Amino acid sequence: MICPVIGTFAAELYEGVGPVDPSISMTDAALAGMRHVLDLTPDDTVLVVSDTVTIRCAQAFLVAAAQHGCEVTHYRLPEADRPLQKMPADMKHLPGPATVVVNAITGDEREIPFRLAWLFKLEATPGLRLGHSPGITEEMLEAGPLNVDYAAMQRRAAVLHAGFRDAAAAHITTPGGTDLRLDLRGRRLVDDLKAVPGTGTNLPCGEVYCCPVEDGASGTLVVDGCYGTRGVVPDPVHFTVRDGQVVAVESDSLPTRDHIRELMDADDGARTIAELGIGLNEGARLSDNILEAEKALSTAHLAFGSNQGMPGGRNTSATHIDYLIHRPTIAVEAEDGTLRTVLRDGMVEGYSPEA
Repeated sequence: MICPVIGTFAAELYEGVGPVDPSISMTDAALAGMRHVLDLTPDDTVLVVSDTVTIRCAQAFLVAAAQHGCEVTHYRLPEADRPLQKMPADMKHLPGPATVVVNAITGDEREIPFRLAWLFKLEATPGLRLGHSPGITEEMLEAGPLNVDYAAMQRRAAVLHAGFRDAAAAHITTPGGTDLRLDLRGRRLVDDLKAVPGTGTNLPCGEVYCCPVEDGASGTLVVDGCYGTRGVVPDPVHFTVRDGQVVAVESDSLPTRDHIRELMDADDGARTIAELGIGLNEGARLSDNILEAEKALSTAHLAFGSNQGMPGGRNTSATHIDYLIHRPTIAVEAEDGTLRTVLRDGMVEGYSPEA
């Protein structure tokens, strides 16, 4: 359902889903995210995509953008067809005249094929800046990961960019038992702190990331945080990785083990290393929700599946599942053989709040 909304928000726009008026704090957080990450100006035209579950979050972005002087439009995904495997027919006309798009939608891993198709379309639209928020909740707009010190995140990111400069390899260890080596030759570290045309970012933002060489990861990954859309693991999950592929998954939680094995068997590319990410956002909480938790300080995450859209990424899959680890230490080997510790027990080496 496509609805133009200019300035005034009529109750009938959200008929059948109950009250949707956002709180002031939600609207403030939405505006902070759009201004700092999407460079929102009053001249922008904003499209917000949502579903029934995320209507109140969508309203916060719509109200914030309209109060900022923007023209705004809302599209609600059809609930009858969920989980979506492809874009609904009436989305072919989108994003229309929008210069900024916010995807405030439910984070269902079964909809990754739809989300990837929609993202590719948006990132191919000239001049468009994208905020992608699969799994956004009202708590994220109330509790802080969007209304944070963006300058502090930029400073942390700058330190990590310097630490990964000319990186040839990385060695990741954690108190939980992770001992994983990654080939990073030719793969560039980027961050999600500023959306630019052709490359969207998450709202809330707050990570630096890269895609390791697809056949260049080996060792053990022990996941002790959340993953995908399933929340925090009840028991650690042990991944054996060889030549970039997950070859074994074990856990005392058999339902978790079986679910992850199912994800790994989704297609030929689902077991391939896709991403290394490091959290930067001091307002992000260690919740069950990976959209927020992967941005939290003192965490890193590894993903398997698609890495299309990342610098150098070559792997194709219908999945991209993130797995969170706590208190990582990451040592980087530069192309000249120099060794640098860039993260120690989850803390960014060389970062100073006063810098």
